[in-house]
Parts: sequence; C-alpha cells; structure tokens
Amino acid sequence: MAEISASMVMRLRKMSGQGMMDCKRALVEANGDIEEAIGILRKKGLATLAKRAERETSEGVVVSEMSGDGKVGALATLCCETDFVARSEDFVLASAALADCAMACSADEGTGNILETAVGGKKFSDVLTETISRTGEKIEVGDYAKYKLAGSGLIGVYIHFNKKVGTMVEIETGDEATAAADEIRKTAADIAMHITATKPLALDKEGVSPKIIEREKAIFAEQVKGKPANIVEKIVEGKLKRFYTENCLLEQRFVKDDSKTISQVLTEAGKQAGGEARIKRFVRFEVG
Repeated sequence: MAEISASMVMRLRKMSGQGMMDCKRALVEANGDIEEAIGILRKKGLATLAKRAERETSEGVVVSEMSGDGKVGALATLCCETDFVARSEDFVLASAALADCAMACSADEGTGNILETAVGGKKFSDVLTETISRTGEKIEVGDYAKYKLAGSGLIGVYIHFNKKVGTMVEIETGDEATAAADEIRKTAADIAMHITATKPLALDKEGVSPKIIEREKAIFAEQVKGKPANIVEKIVEGKLKRFYTENCLLEQRFVKDDSKTISQVLTEAGKQAGGEARIKRFVRFEVG
C-alpha cells in the first residue's frame, strides 16, 4: 500500500475542497492515486445526493445574470436544506457558477439543461456533485428560465434583499430609443419588484387557467348559497372581477402608487419615453 503523506492530503484537499479526513480516506482507498481519489470523493457526493433524495430543500438563493447588451437575461434558483449551508462559501461559489451556466445554456428553460451546461470545461452537474460532497446536504437547481429579446425592448430583473425571491420581466417597445429611455428602465425594475411582492398568477385574465377560474367561481357561489340564482350570478361575477384585479398583473394596483394599475404605469412610462411599451411575459421564482 502506498504511503499517504500529509502533503498528498493537503494537495487533494486544495483540489477538491473536502475535509482532511475525507481526503485521507479517499487516498487510502485509491492507494495514493490523486485522480482516483477525486473520483471517490465525487462518488461520495452522488451517494449523499441519493441518500437525501427525499429531503426538502427549502433554503437557497435566486440568482440572475444579464448579457452586456441587455438583450438576454437568465434567472435560476439553487436550493439546499439549511440556511447554514446557503450562507457557506461553497454554496455561494456554486450559485455564482449556476448564474454563469444559466447564461451559457442553449435552452430557455428546464433544469436538466442547466446540469448539462459547461462553463470553463466543467458541467454544472459536476459543480453540484462536488458541492454536495463538501457540504453533506442535498442541493439542487429548483427553477431556471432565460429570456432573449427578439425585437426592441428590455428585460427587468429584481431579486429581493433576502435572495429568496426574484422576478424577470420582458417588456417590448416600439423602438430601441424607447427601450433605452430612463423612464422605461426604471419602470421595468419597478414592475419586476412589484411582481416579486404581489405574486400575480398571470399577465391578464386570458392567461388564468380555466381550472382556477372554475374553482374560484365555485367558491364564490358557495359563499352566497341560498340566494336567488340571478343574485348569485351577479355576486359571483363581481367577485371574479375583483379576483382578476388582484391576481392579473396588468390589472393589479401598483405597489408604489395604488391609484394606478400596472397597465397604466407602463403606458405612462412609454409616453414619457416618446413611444410605446407593453409587457410580453414574466417569471417569478421563490425558494422554499
């Protein structure tokens, strides 16, 4: 059996980021072969993941990245089991790698696509396995989305100070001059912040799932059960209208000025910028 020196252990520790005893055990098992020991440590990470497959990952962070020209934006979440690990250096480095891979990923959605994306010659699945091995916790990519502008417009991103909630919104404009205006850029950021706070279900009522509408109508009807049918119909219609106002982004009252709807806020910003603007889509991710 090869002699395992302290320098070998230190070298493996520096390369892998693992604890001293884990590195020594891996080297003993690998009979002193550094590369094989690294493989053993990676397998340990995969074993940890399998062992904790059913554990909840209710902690973590939302990360985002934007291209230099502002035409491409990515939003993703990295989740773990405890806040302690979420604040660790290993997790912070992994979340930064996730943001880079999100921008490099050729697909616009799908966490599996992120895992297969490589930056600097290393797939994110490998980064994830190494981080799992170091922390001993289940860690996974929770959500991922990328927006690419097809025409004139801009992407607004907002991540709450706790890094557990984030939003990305795509705004289309009539021309690039409007998109570049300060009024539109500020409004895009404000709307992203608004979405983070209010959790809209859809952009407008056409985007609300029919199942949700039927469920709400049934609830409203049950609340006024016993009244004449024509009265029930009017009450349900009124409650449904309020439901749309509270849950559809364009109809929601702006959190910074409830005298205006989001639709009105963006229309005004477009006019101030000398053009027109409209929201094309948005996505909101929350950890836990």
